[in-house]
Amino acid sequence: MRPIKPLFSYGPIPTYRMLLCAVLAFGLMFAEHRFSAVETARSHMTTIVAPIQWLVALPSEGVRWGAMAISDQQALIDENGRLREQLLTLSNRVQRMASLTAENVHLRELLNAPNPADVPYITAELLSLDSDPFTQQMVINRGRRDSVYIGQPVMDASGLIGQVVSVSAYTSRVLMVADANHAVPVEINRNGLRFIAQGTGQLDSLNIPSVPATADIREGDLLVTSGLGGRFPQGYPVARVVDVKRESSQAFMEVSAAPISQPERSRYFLLLFPPERPEESLSGPERMARQVVWPGDPGHPDANRINEDALTAALTLQSTEQE
Repeated sequence: MRPIKPLFSYGPIPTYRMLLCAVLAFGLMFAEHRFSAVETARSHMTTIVAPIQWLVALPSEGVRWGAMAISDQQALIDENGRLREQLLTLSNRVQRMASLTAENVHLRELLNAPNPADVPYITAELLSLDSDPFTQQMVINRGRRDSVYIGQPVMDASGLIGQVVSVSAYTSRVLMVADANHAVPVEINRNGLRFIAQGTGQLDSLNIPSVPATADIREGDLLVTSGLGGRFPQGYPVARVVDVKRESSQAFMEVSAAPISQPERSRYFLLLFPPERPEESLSGPERMARQVVWPGDPGHPDANRINEDALTAALTLQSTEQE
């Protein structure tokens, strides 16, 4: 009887092979940080892999379509009823919003203030979520051909999801606000105090660092984008404060928040195209905030470092305006 040939054969020097792979990996990481051509090559490789991503997503699409095709009639009737109730609730809110919008326009006319322009957007669909527990990223089905760019804000139906960090011809990779390498300038919707919200690596938690012990921040406060830096438009929901720890002996408080967005439940997203503010229209602290090197930005050689001066300027903008 002939012996069965093993599926996996090991060479005489597996240690050298592992060492060679480690050297190649470090070489690629060094080249990516030093040479822009590597980023271009990776973008082309992502374009080549895009059809494979679509093929991988086909089974889940088929299961979802099949579930809809064989759904029980009573379940569809119940869902229809819930959607009708939601439609009535949203219609009521729209009616109230129309009155508030008219009042806001009238007040702006009295103050001779310009009306904010609507932010254009396109829709995108989820292709895949990163399975790495230490990163919070996802891939969507919009790319360079749809005018998507690195740093573009991404929203779901509830609030800010994150920003685009890598773009290919047909797909884009999104870094979510909960990722440990992400930070976004926010303000408290109740009083306008401005801070920086940083991801913790956990999908349901954000950290608000450097909050003075005397700051007026409470549990339940809504945090919205402040517009500092010009990357995220102002006024979009980001998170809600869930825990505030004050100690009389400490100069700063420990503040944590929960993201408003629901990436684990959302399938469709909005890619915003906020207008670029000219440099001369920015205040001094805002110019410094625009120089912040946000973690996770692959387009900057110091992607893992935050400019301390710019971050301090962004955190103290409120006190500067009050003075």
